[in-house]
Amino acid sequence: MNKTLRILSLASLALGLLASAHAATETYAIDPVHSSVGFSIRHVFSKVPGSFTKFSGTFSLDQANLEASKVEATIEIASVDTRSEKRDEHLKSPEFFNVAKTPTITFKSTAWKKTGADTYDVTGDLTIKGVTKSVVLQAKLLGFGPGLMGAYVSGWDVTTTLNRHDFGVDGPGWLGKAIGDEVAVTISIEADLKK
Repeated sequence: MNKTLRILSLASLALGLLASAHAATETYAIDPVHSSVGFSIRHVFSKVPGSFTKFSGTFSLDQANLEASKVEATIEIASVDTRSEKRDEHLKSPEFFNVAKTPTITFKSTAWKKTGADTYDVTGDLTIKGVTKSVVLQAKLLGFGPGLMGAYVSGWDVTTTLNRHDFGVDGPGWLGKAIGDEVAVTISIEADLKK
Protein backbone atom coordinates (compact mmCIF):
# COMPACT_ATOMS: atom_id res chain seq x y z
CA MET A 1 0.00 0.00 0.00
CA ASN A 2 1.50 3.32 -1.01
CA LYS A 3 1.77 6.32 1.31
CA THR A 4 -1.27 8.13 -0.12
CA LEU A 5 -3.54 5.12 0.33
CA ARG A 6 -2.28 4.65 3.89
CA ILE A 7 -3.09 8.26 4.74
CA LEU A 8 -6.55 7.96 3.18
CA SER A 9 -7.21 4.73 5.09
CA LEU A 10 -6.15 6.32 8.38
CA ALA A 11 -8.30 9.36 7.68
CA SER A 12 -11.31 7.16 6.92
CA LEU A 13 -10.73 5.18 10.11
CA ALA A 14 -10.50 8.38 12.18
CA LEU A 15 -13.71 9.73 10.64
CA GLY A 16 -15.43 6.43 11.35
CA LEU A 17 -14.37 6.51 14.99
CA LEU A 18 -15.53 10.10 15.35
CA ALA A 19 -18.89 9.23 13.80
CA SER A 20 -19.26 6.27 16.16
CA ALA A 21 -18.45 8.42 19.17
CA HIS A 22 -20.96 11.03 18.07
CA ALA A 23 -23.62 8.41 17.47
CA ALA A 24 -23.17 7.11 21.04
CA THR A 25 -24.46 10.40 22.45
CA GLU A 26 -28.25 10.39 22.71
CA THR A 27 -30.60 13.25 23.55
CA TYR A 28 -33.54 12.63 25.87
CA ALA A 29 -36.37 15.07 26.59
CA ILE A 30 -38.05 15.04 30.01
CA ASP A 31 -41.63 13.77 29.81
CA PRO A 32 -43.57 16.06 32.20
CA VAL A 33 -46.57 13.71 32.24
CA HIS A 34 -44.49 10.91 33.77
CA SER A 35 -42.12 13.05 35.85
CA SER A 36 -42.40 15.16 38.99
CA VAL A 37 -40.56 17.94 40.81
CA GLY A 38 -41.30 17.97 44.53
CA PHE A 39 -40.00 19.66 47.64
CA SER A 40 -40.67 19.85 51.37
CA ILE A 41 -39.83 22.37 54.09
CA ARG A 42 -40.33 22.39 57.83
CA HIS A 43 -43.28 24.39 59.16
CA VAL A 44 -43.02 24.68 62.96
CA PHE A 45 -42.59 20.92 63.63
CA SER A 46 -44.02 19.12 60.60
CA LYS A 47 -42.90 19.18 56.97
CA VAL A 48 -45.08 20.76 54.30
CA PRO A 49 -44.84 19.23 50.81
CA GLY A 50 -45.10 21.06 47.52
CA SER A 51 -44.39 20.65 43.83
CA PHE A 52 -43.90 22.45 40.55
CA THR A 53 -46.19 21.17 37.83
CA LYS A 54 -44.60 22.82 34.77
CA PHE A 55 -41.01 22.03 33.83
CA SER A 56 -38.89 20.91 30.89
CA GLY A 57 -35.38 19.72 30.18
CA THR A 58 -33.03 17.60 28.13
CA PHE A 59 -30.31 15.03 28.81
CA SER A 60 -27.33 14.40 26.55
CA LEU A 61 -26.30 10.85 27.46
CA ASP A 62 -23.73 8.30 26.40
CA GLN A 63 -24.83 5.02 27.99
CA ALA A 64 -21.26 3.70 27.85
CA ASN A 65 -19.86 6.79 29.59
CA LEU A 66 -22.50 8.52 31.71
CA GLU A 67 -19.88 10.69 33.41
CA ALA A 68 -19.73 12.61 30.12
CA SER A 69 -23.45 13.39 30.30
CA LYS A 70 -25.06 16.82 30.35
CA VAL A 71 -28.46 17.99 31.55
CA GLU A 72 -30.35 21.27 31.37
CA ALA A 73 -33.73 21.94 32.97
CA THR A 74 -36.17 24.79 33.53
CA ILE A 75 -38.96 25.03 36.11
CA GLU A 76 -41.82 27.53 35.87
CA ILE A 77 -42.19 28.97 39.36
CA ALA A 78 -45.78 30.09 38.76
CA SER A 79 -46.73 26.40 38.68
CA VAL A 80 -45.93 25.97 42.39
CA ASP A 81 -48.55 23.90 44.20
CA THR A 82 -48.59 23.47 47.99
CA ARG A 83 -52.30 22.61 48.21
CA SER A 84 -53.06 26.13 49.45
CA GLU A 85 -53.91 28.85 46.94
CA LYS A 86 -53.17 31.60 49.47
CA ARG A 87 -49.75 30.13 50.29
CA ASP A 88 -48.94 29.61 46.61
CA GLU A 89 -49.70 33.26 45.84
CA HIS A 90 -47.47 34.31 48.73
CA LEU A 91 -44.64 32.14 47.40
CA LYS A 92 -44.96 33.87 44.00
CA SER A 93 -44.72 37.32 45.60
CA PRO A 94 -41.55 39.46 45.90
CA GLU A 95 -41.20 38.27 49.51
CA PHE A 96 -40.27 34.81 48.20
CA PHE A 97 -39.70 33.94 44.51
CA ASN A 98 -40.82 37.22 42.88
CA VAL A 99 -42.30 35.46 39.85
CA ALA A 100 -43.03 38.72 38.04
CA LYS A 101 -39.30 39.47 37.88
CA THR A 102 -37.74 35.99 37.85
CA PRO A 103 -40.30 33.48 36.52
CA THR A 104 -38.06 30.41 36.19
CA ILE A 105 -35.58 28.21 38.02
CA THR A 106 -32.83 26.83 35.78
CA PHE A 107 -30.18 24.13 36.16
CA LYS A 108 -27.26 23.37 33.86
CA SER A 109 -24.84 20.58 34.73
CA THR A 110 -21.09 21.16 34.71
CA ALA A 111 -19.82 17.71 35.81
CA TRP A 112 -21.01 14.15 36.50
CA LYS A 113 -19.18 11.88 38.95
CA LYS A 114 -19.93 8.19 39.35
CA THR A 115 -20.47 7.34 43.04
CA GLY A 116 -21.84 3.79 42.82
CA ALA A 117 -23.07 1.11 40.44
CA ASP A 118 -25.92 3.31 39.23
CA THR A 119 -25.51 6.57 41.18
CA TYR A 120 -23.93 9.89 40.25
CA ASP A 121 -23.17 13.26 41.79
CA VAL A 122 -24.31 15.79 39.21
CA THR A 123 -22.73 19.20 39.80
CA GLY A 124 -24.24 22.19 38.07
CA ASP A 125 -25.25 25.83 38.12
CA LEU A 126 -28.64 26.40 39.74
CA THR A 127 -30.26 29.80 39.25
CA ILE A 128 -33.11 30.92 41.50
CA LYS A 129 -34.34 34.49 41.81
CA GLY A 130 -31.40 35.74 39.74
CA VAL A 131 -28.81 34.08 42.00
CA THR A 132 -26.61 31.35 40.51
CA LYS A 133 -24.78 28.87 42.73
CA SER A 134 -23.05 25.55 42.15
CA VAL A 135 -25.03 22.67 43.68
CA VAL A 136 -24.71 18.89 43.69
CA LEU A 137 -27.64 16.64 42.82
CA GLN A 138 -27.62 13.00 43.86
CA ALA A 139 -28.89 11.08 40.83
CA LYS A 140 -29.81 7.40 40.60
CA LEU A 141 -30.22 5.74 37.22
CA LEU A 142 -33.36 3.60 37.15
CA GLY A 143 -32.69 2.23 33.70
CA PHE A 144 -32.96 2.49 29.93
CA GLY A 145 -35.55 0.61 27.92
CA PRO A 146 -38.73 0.57 25.84
CA GLY A 147 -41.64 2.68 27.05
CA LEU A 148 -45.14 3.17 25.71
CA MET A 149 -46.06 3.80 22.08
CA GLY A 150 -42.64 2.70 20.83
CA ALA A 151 -40.68 5.26 22.84
CA TYR A 152 -37.25 4.47 24.28
CA VAL A 153 -36.92 5.97 27.74
CA SER A 154 -34.48 6.71 30.54
CA GLY A 155 -35.51 6.88 34.21
CA TRP A 156 -33.88 8.79 37.06
CA ASP A 157 -34.46 9.65 40.72
CA VAL A 158 -32.79 12.88 41.86
CA THR A 159 -32.47 14.43 45.31
CA THR A 160 -30.72 17.38 46.91
CA THR A 161 -31.07 19.77 49.83
CA LEU A 162 -30.93 23.54 49.37
CA ASN A 163 -30.77 26.46 51.77
CA ARG A 164 -33.43 28.91 50.61
CA HIS A 165 -31.48 31.90 51.96
CA ASP A 166 -28.59 31.11 49.58
CA PHE A 167 -30.89 32.20 46.76
CA GLY A 168 -32.63 35.10 48.49
CA VAL A 169 -35.89 33.21 49.03
CA ASP A 170 -36.20 34.65 52.53
CA GLY A 171 -39.82 35.57 53.15
CA PRO A 172 -40.98 38.13 55.70
CA GLY A 173 -39.17 38.32 59.03
CA TRP A 174 -42.15 37.15 61.08
CA LEU A 175 -41.99 33.77 59.33
CA GLY A 176 -38.33 33.26 60.19
CA LYS A 177 -38.84 30.91 63.11
CA ALA A 178 -41.90 29.20 61.68
CA ILE A 179 -40.34 27.77 58.54
CA GLY A 180 -37.05 25.96 58.08
CA ASP A 181 -34.02 27.10 56.14
CA GLU A 182 -33.43 23.82 54.31
CA VAL A 183 -35.58 22.62 51.43
CA ALA A 184 -35.50 18.93 50.52
CA VAL A 185 -35.90 18.44 46.76
CA THR A 186 -37.07 15.16 45.22
CA ILE A 187 -37.29 14.74 41.46
CA SER A 188 -38.53 11.73 39.50
CA ILE A 189 -37.75 11.74 35.79
CA GLU A 190 -38.82 9.77 32.77
CA ALA A 191 -37.16 11.09 29.63
CA ASP A 192 -37.88 10.04 26.04
CA LEU A 193 -35.19 9.49 23.44
CA LYS A 194 -35.47 12.15 20.75
CA LYS A 195 -35.36 10.76 17.24
